[in-house]
Amino acid sequence: MASFVSTGGLARASARRPWLVVGIWIGLVVASIGIVSAGLSGVLTTEQKLTNNPESQRAIDVLATSGIPGREQLPVLEVFIVRSETMTVDAPRFKQFADALLADARALDEHIASATSYFETSAPTLVSADKRTMLLPVTLRDGPGQAEEHFKPIQALIASRQGNPDFEVLTFGLASVNEQFKTIAEEDLQTGESIGVSVALVILLLVFGAVVAALVPLVLGIMSIIVALAAATLVGQIWPLQFFVTNVIFMIGLAVGIDYALFIVERFREERRHGLAKLEAIALAGNTASRAVLFSGLTVVIALAGMLIVPNNVFRAIAGGSIIVVIAALFTSLTLLPAVLSLLGDRVNKLGVPFFSKRGQVDESRGFWAGAARVVMGHSWVSVIGATALLVALTIPYFTINLGLAGAEALPENTGAYRANEILAREFSQGLAQPTDVVVTAADVTAASVQAAVAKLNGTLRADPRFATSNGQVAEAKLLAGPRRDIGVLSVVIQGDPASDASLDAVRELRSTIIPQAFEGSGAEVLVSGLSAANLDFLDQVERYTPVVFAFVLTLSFILLMMVFRSIVVPLKAIFANLLSVGAAYGLLVLVFQEGFLIDVFRFQRSPVIEAWLPLYLFTILFGLSMDYHVFLLSRIRERFDQTGDNADSVAFGLHSTANIITGAALIMVAVFAGFALGDLVMFQQMGFGLGVAVLLDATIVRTILVPSAMELLGKRNWYLPNWLRWLPDLRVEGGPASAPRPMPAAGDD
Repeated sequence: MASFVSTGGLARASARRPWLVVGIWIGLVVASIGIVSAGLSGVLTTEQKLTNNPESQRAIDVLATSGIPGREQLPVLEVFIVRSETMTVDAPRFKQFADALLADARALDEHIASATSYFETSAPTLVSADKRTMLLPVTLRDGPGQAEEHFKPIQALIASRQGNPDFEVLTFGLASVNEQFKTIAEEDLQTGESIGVSVALVILLLVFGAVVAALVPLVLGIMSIIVALAAATLVGQIWPLQFFVTNVIFMIGLAVGIDYALFIVERFREERRHGLAKLEAIALAGNTASRAVLFSGLTVVIALAGMLIVPNNVFRAIAGGSIIVVIAALFTSLTLLPAVLSLLGDRVNKLGVPFFSKRGQVDESRGFWAGAARVVMGHSWVSVIGATALLVALTIPYFTINLGLAGAEALPENTGAYRANEILAREFSQGLAQPTDVVVTAADVTAASVQAAVAKLNGTLRADPRFATSNGQVAEAKLLAGPRRDIGVLSVVIQGDPASDASLDAVRELRSTIIPQAFEGSGAEVLVSGLSAANLDFLDQVERYTPVVFAFVLTLSFILLMMVFRSIVVPLKAIFANLLSVGAAYGLLVLVFQEGFLIDVFRFQRSPVIEAWLPLYLFTILFGLSMDYHVFLLSRIRERFDQTGDNADSVAFGLHSTANIITGAALIMVAVFAGFALGDLVMFQQMGFGLGVAVLLDATIVRTILVPSAMELLGKRNWYLPNWLRWLPDLRVEGGPASAPRPMPAAGDD
């Protein structure tokens, strides 16, 4: 049957006009560098938005129409912390220092909407119990979207006060914490890049045994990343992207960009070793390895597209950035790579690595992997049961997972935001910098019934320690009414980090019990907003959409794999195996980060929670990446089966003919992910570790043991497709007889 997508024809066309193709790509990369340099930083944001209109967002929208000054957008608050080890706030020098800081803050009136201090308000919540620490609350102009711009001069102001031996000055709030996260994320990106690229190059040298062959996938992977960053910059002109989309693009781009090129280069070299002429080897690699890459990439894109369903700018930025870089990697592999191979020819094998270079014919029926295939398939039941039992055992810790969100305590201990958070938690409350807003709407919020409800609410809050600061003070929640008196707002301080379980539970109880009881019969409608409320809405959103994303990814992946392999058994088995590897990765995440198993060995930061967004993110990424190896392995098995009709021989051939290259590809991915896992942010540690162990499990336990042994047991039933489904397009990977003797190349054909 004719190929549905003629990757072989595309490869042949690129190989016949190599300089034209290379020139187009060089021009595209140069233009991309210009686009990224000019515009990438301007489209990145730290703001998070839930676009399904949850309660926290509805409250913000109501306040935007209230006419209350400073409430047109969600206010961004910072708290300046002034602390002295040698004097109390009663000392004249302390007041003099604090007053000067306040005056300089108010001088930044383009960036700061309001600022005050304990010396002006005498509010007991603004001074610690030992009177050595004082707070200066500051409100930035505009909303969260402009926080970064307004925070920079504040950052400079705080920096100018540091170094004084008598006073420690820090700042804490949404802007400062986000800025710290962004700075460390950029540092982690550099760490991940350097480690990932360096280790990937070493692995490529060992896999290919030649310097030139090793450099080709690495260069193509980097080019894919540059083009993807430019595309993300253009997309960001319409939809601002989360700041760590660059981390995702680099991580996924290095992993898939190198792997896709690796498979195609190795297939070209294999066909040349078998004696095929250069252009024919490129075309055959295009009809086989390139098609496997194409359908593997499509599976990855389908999996990633599942995140687009979630109405959240974080998930959509991650999905968008990942999809863009996968598509860029596909285009470089399908067009640029054949042109490069055409120009290099057998020079791709130049600069051989001693003991690892591959020359002449290779007997693929001998060696370690051929022996492993025989052992696994000779003990099929033991292999299937053993591999499944191991993966299920590793999954068990997942059922004790505690999902949450990392707050400032997840930052490295040597950062100012971590230190500020520590002081607030010990002597005040982090909620002072990020209070919870209770938005009240009524015919008249100043009416006696509403005022009585507010008084009842304050009485309940005073009796509840969760709404007190560490020094035992409770900030009175005063109703601030708009000019039309139909909307009012109260600011409630919740003890603890706004991302902590205790704060989230407090918001739940505010919404479900405390507020309904206080406002019963008042005729008012009440909504709760603020950072803790937004975090709670985010967790609820993830919980609600996770089954939808799972169903979407599994269904579309099954359909695509069914058309590629002309079977309903193969995709069902592949999906089952991938779910096992993903489940095992979840379990290991909990075991290491939440329970602390071997945490010191890995040098990770222990966390009481696993990032709430991580399981859904890991599922979509891992399901797509894990399918890479299934598609590459199964495509060789299917190709051989179409030639011989012998299932056992086809499975053994597929395993040992792809083993070295898949192992190398997996190690490259693990190296890339490990580079990010070695960063300072616990969220990246969890992400890199989860991705790395899942790929490692998939490329070893699943690919080496579970898949071949299961296929041996099922025999020809692997390729069962009901007659009523045979109308589906035939997308299988087609090529000539892979193991048949090739004619020797003509003289001068390099």
